[in-house]
Amino acid sequence: MTLKISLFNNANNMPLVFDKAITQNFNEAIRREWLETNGLGGWASSTIAGAHTRRYHGLLVAATHPPVGRMVLLSKLDETIALDGQRFELGCNRYPGVVHPRGFEYLQSFTKDLFPVFEYAVEDGVRLRKTIAAVNGENTTLVLYEILRAPAAFSFELRPFLAYRDYHSMTHANAALRHEAKFENGVFRAQPYDGVPELFIAIPGATFEAQPDWYRNFEYSLEQYRGLDYREDLFTHGVFKVNLKAGDELGIIISTSNPAGRDASKLLASEKRRRKALLDSPSSKDEFSKILTLAADQFVVKRGEDLKTLIAGYHWFSDWGRDTMISLPGICLVTGRFDDAKKILRAFAQSTSQGMLPNRFPDAGEQPEYNTVDATLWFFVAIYKYLQASGDEKFVREELMPILRDIIAWHDRGTRYRIHVDTDGLLYAGEPGVQLTWMDAKVGDWVVTPRQGKAVEINALWCNALMIYAELSKRFGNAMEAKQFLQRAAQVKERFIEVFWNETAGCLYDYVDGEHKDAALRPNQIFALSLPFSLLEGEKAKKVLKIVEEKLYAPVGLRSLAADDPNYRPRYGGDQWSRDSAYHQGTVWSWLLGPMITAIVRIEGKAGKSRAKKLLENIKPHLSDAGLGTISEIFDAESPHTSRGCMAQAWGVAEALRAYIEDVMAETPKIAPARDQKKTTSAKLSPTVAA
Repeated sequence: MTLKISLFNNANNMPLVFDKAITQNFNEAIRREWLETNGLGGWASSTIAGAHTRRYHGLLVAATHPPVGRMVLLSKLDETIALDGQRFELGCNRYPGVVHPRGFEYLQSFTKDLFPVFEYAVEDGVRLRKTIAAVNGENTTLVLYEILRAPAAFSFELRPFLAYRDYHSMTHANAALRHEAKFENGVFRAQPYDGVPELFIAIPGATFEAQPDWYRNFEYSLEQYRGLDYREDLFTHGVFKVNLKAGDELGIIISTSNPAGRDASKLLASEKRRRKALLDSPSSKDEFSKILTLAADQFVVKRGEDLKTLIAGYHWFSDWGRDTMISLPGICLVTGRFDDAKKILRAFAQSTSQGMLPNRFPDAGEQPEYNTVDATLWFFVAIYKYLQASGDEKFVREELMPILRDIIAWHDRGTRYRIHVDTDGLLYAGEPGVQLTWMDAKVGDWVVTPRQGKAVEINALWCNALMIYAELSKRFGNAMEAKQFLQRAAQVKERFIEVFWNETAGCLYDYVDGEHKDAALRPNQIFALSLPFSLLEGEKAKKVLKIVEEKLYAPVGLRSLAADDPNYRPRYGGDQWSRDSAYHQGTVWSWLLGPMITAIVRIEGKAGKSRAKKLLENIKPHLSDAGLGTISEIFDAESPHTSRGCMAQAWGVAEALRAYIEDVMAETPKIAPARDQKKTTSAKLSPTVAA
């Protein structure tokens, strides 16, 4: 195996390069996935080999109601070179018991730089380069071919395979699909069913030969592993043909809008400039941070006309309140994307209800769901860090402070799901049958980790919410209110230590409900050390860090449960029951690496920075495995820690990048100068304060 992760001389490039030892090994090639996102919630994605392994793979997956309403429209566009009576098929598909065609055997190299790039060579001397790009802000995918070498002119054939379905579903041959399509002036257009977007494919200089037919039983191995329907039928209208020779370029535009008159090369150049500009951000320090900066861009999408949000993970998550608030500092703040951060905060601020942020916005655009206790508390942290980084006092004071005040009032008097401040000042949440924390797996009526009562990270967040509100009140000139909330926070901190400290184990209980104190060793206690305002200092803090690292650390994150617990599950896989029952019972979560890095640096100082850098080095090999250039959601609890779940997860990318820039690279956001000095005091926030 030959793999390079290195910078070109041009500082804007940081390619992942695979040679034919990987590209021509089917099993190695299909477990590596590329992803191109369009800023609307849609994408193009598949494996290096070209064979789909997920129902979510496709060349044009459109967000019909950004960022949701996602549909797999064009699944594939398989290529064939016809030269001197011979045919060389570059496509690749898996069917029952066979892989056909085997185009990966012609794939000389694959590069993931600003875009995924494939280089093919066939035995008669044709060598071509293919680049795939999603265009930001529209449901459009570009495919560009460069003929690097050819002994003579040849015919290039392209066969489109249509799925036309919701991205969670599968297509099967049916009589309802319209076979009719138009091809005029180099533009193909089809609308297989009523009420769905029209598909356009622009192929300059091509002819089209109608051959309507169903191709049956495409197999998707990862769906089979997940215990789901894993066979699909795809429809093709026919074949495009275009004559090419050495030195030619062919640019194809695949879109839900008519591409007539548009030039694929110019669109690619524009998208290339946009991505290079991202690498001028404060987070682009070296090859590692540059790769993560580009990965971070994939999660920022539109919500409505004027707002933004963050996709929690690709390929199946939409935007979730919890994930968005946790991810915002790493995705938007360390990268200098303050305007995007503002639009995200505004989008969620406008959706608060009874003092709660929505847990998620459903795929079909229905009303938001509010079954979360922690998303709202992470909202305080995200706002605090936004103000630190941007200095945008007017927005925080005028639009967000009234909402934060209302949130605290609702928590004081009680809101949904028995979320309320108890008589001792700690926050209680939960009722039977409901999962409210980030450990939210549920199978039927079974809540796997209910954690009803006073959860450790929820109360660390609650204390931070009170401290943050106090600091904001002070900054905005309300000294009396600030004093009141500082006193409340101090009382909560004192009570937190009394309730959660487990003297026998030398760490914190995971949750407390009445007389029950749950001693399961989970990573949630790390937030008492890593949030802006620490709840533990000295020996207690060191003990918590030590036991978390010894019992839960893996090279790609933290286990969700210690291996010596009877409920520990070392492997994540199988049907939904099997997967969900393991989701928070040992499975490693990548995003938890961030708070652990923060805690190490905060507690150990300069020595901690050096050690934290080495720990982050351990996740670098993952960037060339599974989702290329990004970070997966979860991993098996035991070595080799095979990646599972989403191949690209917002908070995994965000927390690795944030911790690297803020903690390891010593780039904690400075106090930005106020943008609205006339209406503010000179009081300043502390970037991190040990309470």
